[in-house]
Amino acid sequence: MKYLKFLIFIVPAFSLSACNTIDVFEKTAPIPLHEWSSHNPLSFTFQAKDSMAYYNIYFVLRHTEAYHFNNIWIDFTATFPGKKPQTQRFNLPLANGEGWIGTAMDDIVEQRVLLFNKPSKLDSGAYTFMVRQVMREEPLENILNAGVRVEKVVR
Repeated sequence: MKYLKFLIFIVPAFSLSACNTIDVFEKTAPIPLHEWSSHNPLSFTFQAKDSMAYYNIYFVLRHTEAYHFNNIWIDFTATFPGKKPQTQRFNLPLANGEGWIGTAMDDIVEQRVLLFNKPSKLDSGAYTFMVRQVMREEPLENILNAGVRVEKVVR
């Protein structure tokens, strides 16, 4: 019986720790008047220290329940140490048929949307990430904050 209690506790603990992440960097910027203009890109600098590690990169968005869309289009520009900037356009889902995908508290919704399907290996050095909304609504209303989150993947 004692052995069974031990297994009931230890098996879930190991399965939850199989592939964890460690918060490395998260930075958001407030959006003035809650209206994000496409002419106002947000820029964030991240210092990668572990060149052997893999990282997940997320787009972070806080919006109100009154946000008009179930997605957001962004241009994500990454400047790698010693390289030219590279820009990718993303159509990021924020809602599904059941409601917002992110976590909500009262009328504020926080979204953390993974940008790449698999973790990225980053060289040591300074990275600059720039995020610009490219939606048809100008300015994009009901946006409180936007930013970037980087998590180190622990295998």
